[in-house]
Amino acid sequence: MSESKIYLSSPHMGGTEQSFVKEAFDTNWIAPLGPNVVGFEKDLESYLGNGNHIAALSSGTAALHLALILLGVGKGDEVICQSMTFSASANPIVYQGATPIFVDSEPETWNICPNHLEEAIKDRIAKGKKLKAIIAVHLYGMPYRAEEIKKISEKYEIPIVEDSAEALGSSYKGQKCGTFGDISILSFNGNKIITTSGGGALVSRNLKHKEKAIFLATQARDAAPHYQHSEIGYNYRLSNISAGIGRGQMEILDKHVALRRKMNDFYKDIFKNTDGVKLFTEPNKNYFSNHWLSCVLVDKNVCGFSSEEIRLAMAENNIECRPLWKPMHLQPVFKNAPYFGGKVSENLFDIGLCLPSGSNLTDKQKIKINDVLIPFIDK
Repeated sequence: MSESKIYLSSPHMGGTEQSFVKEAFDTNWIAPLGPNVVGFEKDLESYLGNGNHIAALSSGTAALHLALILLGVGKGDEVICQSMTFSASANPIVYQGATPIFVDSEPETWNICPNHLEEAIKDRIAKGKKLKAIIAVHLYGMPYRAEEIKKISEKYEIPIVEDSAEALGSSYKGQKCGTFGDISILSFNGNKIITTSGGGALVSRNLKHKEKAIFLATQARDAAPHYQHSEIGYNYRLSNISAGIGRGQMEILDKHVALRRKMNDFYKDIFKNTDGVKLFTEPNKNYFSNHWLSCVLVDKNVCGFSSEEIRLAMAENNIECRPLWKPMHLQPVFKNAPYFGGKVSENLFDIGLCLPSGSNLTDKQKIKINDVLIPFIDK
């Protein structure tokens, strides 16, 4: 990576990762199993608490895919999914031959709207459709309305797959994100709050879910002396090397969360007197966001400049910014999928911008970011 470029969210090592990786080399555990994999799973189970079991996997997408398999999602079924999210939240639905049903966000947390969720459920039931799961996402680390979504889930007996890929370290009413779903998933991609370079995890309070996920993730090999398979399996297990990086990262997770939240405060201070620019923050004290990415909404009619103008100015100075996720119902690949809601997610995409948020940004880099933003603030 170029040292001169300021990235949106880059990997941040703590220093002890190499010792875990070295141990794997020294003991020849160069495989998709081993002491680091077991240790990483235990570290995550201890961190999340709540009686959860962890299966360490090759990606968050793999975890979502296995979650849908465990819930029996198959051809002809339907799965509700938050529209305002990254495509990896929705793609596994299609892997299983099912149809995604997209639901709009609500404006406070930017996550799945309870009212439109229930509207979608009622519509699909009336049409005789079989809804197998609800995929709810904690966008940019902000917890979704967990209690309301859970109540709807229980009312209609549709399990929740909690996409906590962006929200490790976040919590709602003191309960950690990654523990609200019937099955939950985490991501350790290179840009996440902690990383294993590439990796993810499936989370469940049901030990059988963990055991079946690991079975499927290791090619679904039956208990036999020869290679025998009664089910289709996948190569989804996390490597012992990657898990070693994860073990070191777990030691500094809370520190990284604090630094990301400090970056959010940095932008709060910059934009505090700028009408028309709204920083994405918690709606009340029940919510605790890791602020994986700090984001702003820019109303050009009020402030006189757009989010795209900021992005271009930052790009000219070798600073990476990015529009918010383009909603799934606007994506060409999902153009025929049903959608329930209004224009909340579309408006967020139109005027929103993700700003550099890494836990490893230096004071010098913050000064550079500030200097690029000052001309906009002074307009």
